[in-house]
Amino acid sequence: MGNAATQTAKRAAYPAYKPSGVAWLGDVPDHWEVRRLKYAADLINVKVDGADNDLPYTGLEHIESWTGRRITPNGDGVSEGQANLYRRGDVLFGKLRPYLAKAHAAESDGICTGELLVLRPKVVQQKFLVDYVLNPDFVSIVDSSTYGAKMPRANWDFIANLPALIPPGDEQRAIAAFLDRETARIDALIEKKRRQIELLQEKRSALISHAVTKGLDPHAAMKDSGIEWLGPVPAHWTAVRIRRLLTRLEQGWSPQCEGREAGPDEWGIMKAGCANYGRFNELEHKALPVDVKPEEMYEIKPGDVIMSRACGTVGLVGSAAYVENCRPRLLLCDKLFRLHPRRDRCDARYLHLALNSRSARAQIEMSISGADGLANNITQPTIKDIVLAVPPLDEQQAIVTHVRQATSRIDGVVAKVERSIDLLREHRTALISAAVTGKIDVGREV
Repeated sequence: MGNAATQTAKRAAYPAYKPSGVAWLGDVPDHWEVRRLKYAADLINVKVDGADNDLPYTGLEHIESWTGRRITPNGDGVSEGQANLYRRGDVLFGKLRPYLAKAHAAESDGICTGELLVLRPKVVQQKFLVDYVLNPDFVSIVDSSTYGAKMPRANWDFIANLPALIPPGDEQRAIAAFLDRETARIDALIEKKRRQIELLQEKRSALISHAVTKGLDPHAAMKDSGIEWLGPVPAHWTAVRIRRLLTRLEQGWSPQCEGREAGPDEWGIMKAGCANYGRFNELEHKALPVDVKPEEMYEIKPGDVIMSRACGTVGLVGSAAYVENCRPRLLLCDKLFRLHPRRDRCDARYLHLALNSRSARAQIEMSISGADGLANNITQPTIKDIVLAVPPLDEQQAIVTHVRQATSRIDGVVAKVERSIDLLREHRTALISAAVTGKIDVGREV
C-alpha cells in the first residue's frame, strides 16, 4: 500500500477552489462556507447528578481514539458525580488530552463526563461534524492550546473560534455516506489483519509452551509431573514452585506522575502495560515530576524479569517480560513485580518464557481476584506458588536459543502485518481529512 497522502491525492477534486484564509485548511471548495465553529454548533452545558440519573453514561474511556466508535455497549458505564446531559444527535468531543482524538456521535440521550464537550449541530449534520473534529489538523490545533501539565485540557472559548467548513446539506450527507462506506472497508481489512496477528501469537505461544514443558528432544523419556496443568515432562526435569527458584520478589513504587513520557535525562515510572504479551516496552512510562526524588533502588536494568501485578484485563495480569535493553532512569511501579532468579537454578530468560507458557497462565488466571474489567491483580504468594517444569541450566539455555530463533521468524511476520495496519490507519485518517476539508469531491467518486 502506498503513502496515504498520495492515495488521496489521486482522487477526484472539485472544479473550483478558493483560499480559506486558514493555513492548515488551505484552499477549500468555492461554494463551501467558512465560519467559526460556534456558529456551526452550540455548546450544551446542562449539568446533572450522575448518581441520581438512570440515563446511559459515556466516559472518555468508552470512546475509541480517532474512529469515534464506542468501545463498550451503551449503558455499561457508571457516573457517581456531576455529569453533562446530552441527547441523540449531539456530538461529544474530548477536551482532556485532545491528542487522544475522542469524539462520538450520540445515538441516544445520555449523560457524560465533564471532560467531554457536548456540541449540538446547527448548520452541519452530526456525522459530518464528528468527522470534521477528528481531522488530524483540527486535533493538533486544539491540542496546542491546552493548559495544565498533568491534566492538559482545551478551553471551549478557543475551540469555539476555530474555523468550521460548511458544505451544502446534500454534500454533507454524501460525504458522511462515502466515509461510512470507505472506512467500513478499511476497518474490515484491519480486523482481518488483527485476526492474522492473533493466530500468529497463538502459534508463538504454543511453540513456547511446548519447549518449556516437553523440551527439545522428541525422544526423551517422560514422567508424570503430578501437576494436572503440566502433564508429562521429561524424566530428568523437576516440577518446582517458583519460590524455590527465586532469591527475591519485589514490588515497585508509584508516586504521582505527569501525563507524558520522560525526557532523555528525566526519570520515569513504568506503567503496568510495559510487560504486556511477554515483551518489554520502555515507552510505556510516565515522567516523574522534577520535584520528586526518585527511588533509585527500583531502576530497571537489562536482564530483569518483570511481571504485571494488576490490570483491567484478566488476560494481561501476570504478563512477564525479559528486559533485553532499557534506557536509564526508568523505575518499577507498584503494579509491577521484579523477579530475581537463583542463578544456580534458573536462567532469567528461561524463567520469562516459562511464566508465559499456557500452564503458567492457567495457574495465574485461576488465582486472579476480581472480575474482568475491574482491578484484577495477582499477589506475591500466588506467584511463588506457581509450578514450573525446570530442566538443567544448560538445557534451559538451549531452549532459550531455540525459542528465540523460532519466534524471531514469527515476530518478523507480525511486525510486517502491524506495519500494514498502521498504513491502513494512516490512509483512513487521511481519507477523512481530505473529504471533510474538500480536497476530494465524493460526488465524483465511483
